[in-house]
Amino acid sequence: MRYAQLVIGPAGSGKSTYCSSLNQHCETIRRTMHIVNLDPAAEVFNYPVAMDIRELVSVDVVMEELKCGPNAALIRCMEYLEDSLYNWLDEELENFTDDDYLVFDCPGQIEIFTHVPVLKNFVEHLKKNGFNVCAVYLLDSQLELPHVNILSKMDLLQDKSNIAEFLDAEPRTILAGLDQRMAPQFAKLNKALIELVEQYSMVRFTPLDLRKERSIQYVLSEIDKCIQFGEDAEVKIRELDEDMDQLEL
Repeated sequence: MRYAQLVIGPAGSGKSTYCSSLNQHCETIRRTMHIVNLDPAAEVFNYPVAMDIRELVSVDVVMEELKCGPNAALIRCMEYLEDSLYNWLDEELENFTDDDYLVFDCPGQIEIFTHVPVLKNFVEHLKKNGFNVCAVYLLDSQLELPHVNILSKMDLLQDKSNIAEFLDAEPRTILAGLDQRMAPQFAKLNKALIELVEQYSMVRFTPLDLRKERSIQYVLSEIDKCIQFGEDAEVKIRELDEDMDQLEL
């Protein structure tokens, strides 16, 4: 069995730093892991690159040839990756064994998720090659805001039988797992991190099915609860009194 992480998130959220730290950690514990660069605009790496999309196509070259901006060039690069996906990826994967663990450092621009289906097709191709794949989403904690994680496009999901276990992970279960894997001196740190995760609902997802009015209403209520919408509204006594008068009649 092969294994892979797909590291995604907004530009500047720390994806490459995560990959670098993960690589250093694995070197320390003598665990083999290979980092793959999927960002055709990347320039500097703090980790050894096992596979590099820039050997296939790069943003700088496309910008120069097509006389376009960086975002348009990135889209062209990802389209070219999709056209060359099977030849390039299959050739690169031949350099790894069946037990290898790959971490794919992805671009942060939202356009590659909204304009082209390349990453979805990329993951499907990895699965066909025997990979178990996990998406690792990074979000900058410096925002210091409560947030709502929305699992969208639920109307396109065929099998919803096991969806519950992905929507609301139990923080205390996560804490128990951390305590088992880490030294006792980290117990207080683990507890503080889990309390932060629990307070801000950082591992909880709200499903959204746009076909259902009730689903949209529920998502809106979750957001309203986070921002305390309507809690400072004054009670309309006059309207309430008029309603009571009508009931008495």
